[in-house]
Amino acid sequence: MTVELSEGAVDVSGHAQRIEEQGYTVIPDFLSASDLAEVRRVLGLYLGTHVGRNDFEGTRTERVYTLVARARVFWRIALDARIMALCTRFLHPRFLLTASQAIQINPGETPQPFHTDDAFYTLPRPRPMVSLSTIVAVDAFEPENGGTEIIPGSHRWDDRQLAGTFDAGFTDGPPPADAALEPLARPLTMPAGGCIVFAGTLLHRGGRNRSDRSRCAFSHQYCEPWGRQQENFILGVPVEVAREMPERLREMLGYSIHPPFMGQLSASHPEKALAPGYVVPVVEQARAAGARLPE
Repeated sequence: MTVELSEGAVDVSGHAQRIEEQGYTVIPDFLSASDLAEVRRVLGLYLGTHVGRNDFEGTRTERVYTLVARARVFWRIALDARIMALCTRFLHPRFLLTASQAIQINPGETPQPFHTDDAFYTLPRPRPMVSLSTIVAVDAFEPENGGTEIIPGSHRWDDRQLAGTFDAGFTDGPPPADAALEPLARPLTMPAGGCIVFAGTLLHRGGRNRSDRSRCAFSHQYCEPWGRQQENFILGVPVEVAREMPERLREMLGYSIHPPFMGQLSASHPEKALAPGYVVPVVEQARAAGARLPE
């Protein structure tokens, strides 16, 4: 499956420039009507099964993880040529998929803490992004229904400016810096089917849902090929499903090698693990040697 995109097909340079300057860009007509309908159908099968456990996940927020294992529509979206072109601008070749999840913010939910998506890569800031995130609106984003709030320009902030923000400690209650950050936040208004693409270093949060309706969205996030992924797709996506995926998507799950040998499987290419009848090398070698695992 080709993911190349000519500059004439969409303003890739314009979107990339907005990400560089303000930390994000919006593609308002990202999903087709048919793909949006299919996303809603698939998510309807799973929503209602996983409510958050703390203020960060949201105690009135539902999440569905590992979307790429659940429906082919998410394969197409993860490989969208516009997103691939932007990832190519900001990440190294052989970049990976790091997260694939749906988030439904239900009425009465409180605001998420302000956070960045690649904060767990503990490299000094300011720095280039290690990940590039997308959030796609399944329901229109409005200030009243928990639409994402962003702080433009915060992708360039240093560690001192981020002091007191959420640090993935999963403690309840707003971090100390949130009150000072709120005046800087911009509620994102976006139609159903629209997509925001933003730097992993950008401060943002899910907003308070003051409406009487749920707000559903999903997020695909991409990271450098040397970064550890948020989701363990090798274990999370059944092998029989991975076999059917386009080759590039399998590579982004982790069935790939970042030169010279990051991701190797006992000195072999991990793609070999998808072959029917595959036997893990250590098992095969132990059998040949008459050894036990473990000795």
